[in-house]
Amino acid sequence: MPSGNVIRGARVGSAPVRPDERHPPAPRQDVTYWCRNDHRTSIRIAADAVAPPLWDCPRCGLPAGQDAQNPPGRARAEPYKSHLAYVKERRTAEEGEALLAEALDALRRRRGE
Repeated sequence: MPSGNVIRGARVGSAPVRPDERHPPAPRQDVTYWCRNDHRTSIRIAADAVAPPLWDCPRCGLPAGQDAQNPPGRARAEPYKSHLAYVKERRTAEEGEALLAEALDALRRRRGE
């Protein structure tokens, strides 16, 4: 007599039966990119989509282009910037002093000083 917790016709790890695909896949195009290290990368995109001019090489991370004879050069790395450096780009020293004074005044009012 079979146990009550077994599902007939199934096994552990099996997936449900998929119905046939109702529509054919969209037309695609192969686009090939090359980086400075002669790595070749092919991607498939929709036929009506415009291929991006640059693609990051999955092997070395350098930018790759569609011209095998003249791949793009190394991207210039942006040096690390601290939060303060970004703030200094947006505000002058006078604006920073005014904001600091305003924040200190608000803090002193909250504390009752």
